[in-house]
Amino acid sequence: MVLGNPNTIFHYVLIGFYIVCLSGLFLYGTNCYLLLLRFRSHRLQGLREYRRVLREFAVSRWYTDPPRVTVQLPVYNERYVIGRLLKAVCALDYPRDRLEIQVLDDSTDDTVEIVRRLVRGYQEEGLSIAHIRRAGRQGFKAGALRNGMETARGEFMAIFDADFVPPPDFLRKTIPYFCNPRVGMVQVRWGHMNPDDSLLTRAQSIGIDGHFSIEQGARAWSGLFLNFNGTAGIWRRQAILEAGGWQADTLTEDMDLSYRAQLAGWQLKYMMHVSCPAELPRQVSAFKSQQFRWDKGSIQPARKLIPAILKARCSRFAKYQAILHLTHYLIHPLMVATVFLSLPLM
Repeated sequence: MVLGNPNTIFHYVLIGFYIVCLSGLFLYGTNCYLLLLRFRSHRLQGLREYRRVLREFAVSRWYTDPPRVTVQLPVYNERYVIGRLLKAVCALDYPRDRLEIQVLDDSTDDTVEIVRRLVRGYQEEGLSIAHIRRAGRQGFKAGALRNGMETARGEFMAIFDADFVPPPDFLRKTIPYFCNPRVGMVQVRWGHMNPDDSLLTRAQSIGIDGHFSIEQGARAWSGLFLNFNGTAGIWRRQAILEAGGWQADTLTEDMDLSYRAQLAGWQLKYMMHVSCPAELPRQVSAFKSQQFRWDKGSIQPARKLIPAILKARCSRFAKYQAILHLTHYLIHPLMVATVFLSLPLM
C-alpha cells in the first residue's frame, strides 16, 4: 500500500476521527468521576456554610424586616397544572406585605380564563397577585421574565415553572443567603412527584438526581461555575440587571444569565438539602422536546460565552470545567460517530 493511495488516506482520516471521538468520550467520562470525587470531599461544606448563613441572618435586619420578593410564574398552555402551582405559591410562608406574585401568562388556550378566575379569587383573599399578558410571545420565557421585571416591586425574583410545587418554607430557607451582598442567585435541588410512574420517569429521576446531587454540589462547593436551572431558584434583581438582563438569543436563557452573572462577579449558591418537587414528563414526546431544548440550549451559550470565559479572571481549572459544562451534550454526537466509524474500521 502506498501512502498516496486515496484508500489509504481515507483509512487514516477515519482512524483520526475515531481517535478524536474516543478521546472526547474519555474526557467527558473521566470528568464525571472527577466531579464525584470533588463532591465527596466537599459534601459537608454546603451544610456548614448554611449553618453560618443562618447565624448571620439571625442578627441581620432582615430577620425582623424581610425584603420584598416577587414570585414570577412563566406559563404557556398549562391548564392541567396551573391551579396546583398557584395554590402552592399562594401558600408560601412569607409576610404578605412583602410578597408579590406575577403570573406571566403567554397562553393561547383556555389556560388564560383559568388563570384569570384563580387570580381574581386570590386577590379577594388579600394577596398581591397579578395576571400579566403580552401582545405576543417575543423572546418566549426570557421575554416574559423581562417583561414582568418592568413592573415587579421585589428586590428578589423567585421563579417557578408550571410543573413545580414549591414548599411553603422555600423563601424562608433561601433568603438568608442574600445577606451576603455578592450573592446573586440561590438554586435548590429538584425533587420528583411521580418518579415511579413508569420506566421513563424512573430513568429521568435517576439522571436529574445525579445532576443535582453530585454535579451541582461539586461545582457549587468547589468554587466552579454554577448554573441556574430555570426554575426553583431565586435571583437578586441587581444581579440580573448588572449581568445584562434576560436575553432570548439562546434556548437556555437560564444558563446564559448564570454565566454572565458570574463573569460580572456575582456568586451563585446551591442548596442540596432543600428540595422543590416537580412532575416528570410521562410521555416520550414531551421528554424528547425537553431534551432537545436542553441539548441545543447548552451549545448556544457555549458559542456565545466561551471567549469571555477564557478571558475571565479565574483559575484554568475553573475555565476547563466551565467549557466541559457548557459542551457536555456533545457526548451524544460523539457516541453516534464512534459507533458508525467503528464499522468501516473493523
